[in-house]
Amino acid sequence: MTANNLYGRLPSVDKLLQVAEQNNLLQHHGRTNTLAWIRQLLDEARQVIRQQQQLPAWLNDQGIDEKRLCHQLTEKLKQQSQPGQRRVFNLTGTILHTNLGRAQQAEAAIAAVTQVMRHPATLEYSLANAQRGHRDQAISQLLQELTGCEDACLVNNNAAAVLIMLATLAAGKEVIVSRGELVEIGGSFRIPDVMRQAGCRLVEVGATNRTHLRDYQEAITDQTALLMKVHTSNYMIQGFTSAVSESELCQLGKEQQIPVVSDLGSGSLINLAEYDLPAEPMPQTMIADGINLVSFSGDKLLGGPQAGIIAGDKALIEQIQHHPLKRALRCDKMTLAALEATLNLYRYPERLPCELPTLAKLTRPLAELELQAQRLLPQLKQFAGENFHIQIESSMGQIGSGALPTEQLMSIAITFSEKAGSNQNLNSLAERLAGGDIPIIGRIHHDKLWLCMRGLSHETDFSNQINALTNNQRHEALA
Repeated sequence: MTANNLYGRLPSVDKLLQVAEQNNLLQHHGRTNTLAWIRQLLDEARQVIRQQQQLPAWLNDQGIDEKRLCHQLTEKLKQQSQPGQRRVFNLTGTILHTNLGRAQQAEAAIAAVTQVMRHPATLEYSLANAQRGHRDQAISQLLQELTGCEDACLVNNNAAAVLIMLATLAAGKEVIVSRGELVEIGGSFRIPDVMRQAGCRLVEVGATNRTHLRDYQEAITDQTALLMKVHTSNYMIQGFTSAVSESELCQLGKEQQIPVVSDLGSGSLINLAEYDLPAEPMPQTMIADGINLVSFSGDKLLGGPQAGIIAGDKALIEQIQHHPLKRALRCDKMTLAALEATLNLYRYPERLPCELPTLAKLTRPLAELELQAQRLLPQLKQFAGENFHIQIESSMGQIGSGALPTEQLMSIAITFSEKAGSNQNLNSLAERLAGGDIPIIGRIHHDKLWLCMRGLSHETDFSNQINALTNNQRHEALA
């Protein structure tokens, strides 16, 4: 049959729309949307005829194969309706995974965000005097209580916090930083680049591995606006090293009447060592040491939403609040609601391991992870089939990809390795796990696929997802 004859057998748009309507596709997906995909399906059919000289699979000698047609349309409509940000199971072993959304929010934060999304709220309104208020005020009061700061300012992430601190206090002047603290974080964000954007001049002191107080002293001029510390949370220098403490630098700043600021990065409001986790410097300790301003993230170790927090001296915070950049970098009502609810949890630190998802995952006992892996092992063996060796192993995970990436956590994982002569590989297995309604994301390392149990907090949902993937495989095998 010639291509012209094949083109002539393609049904009209109206005919296909009628089939879709009879199968309730219009009711579920809307007429306009379904119509657009019918037209695309016809375009694809013409391409099949042009390239392969045959009809598409949903059309045969007897006419339209309604079952195949509706299945194709349904799959396309379903794929289109998938959100850009989808829920996943993060079993990579990295709890605060930058690419997978970092900290999960506490139920209190989720409830607070829902409230301000659904109803008008006192974002910038004072009930005390029926006048305009400041959107940072409630959180500033909380941070004063939790850290001992005089005031606080909120922006949309810690990079923005560093930018606005420097732009406000050091534009056109010099900022002294140790050479060993000129870090780069994700997305090629570098401290020197931020300084240029803020309009200040970087003065490097010391060596990569050793910086002394005299290095700062000798670099101070009448153009020096700030002394700056940067916490190197994403890398480590070991061996012959020396660094100036915050308290020493603050004493120098006080003598020279130069403010000292610190980019803490992750920022933890609790002593992590009390939970057998690697200790991190805390904002309240730095403020007690005399730091004038400290900036840190809301969405890493703090366990809240993405935000940049600046805490410290009231006079300096007021300058930042009046800088033109503040309006461009300010947080919206949902971020503020989630952050306030998260900070409220810190008033009751004894309850944090139960109420803060980040801390709950980081402190899960190994025995609990082992039992979870044992419960899930039979299901995963059934899913993977005979092509892989599957076992429970000890593993090492990370607290975060951008927060403490060098610190490792003991964990338990279910691992998959290829059997000799297997007709499937680890990449195809990873793709199958990621192909469900809730993608399962593990990591391939040392010729094994690792599913780390530390990140798995919704076991029933995970079990249901594995069952669904296994059932889909059976149906595909029978088709």
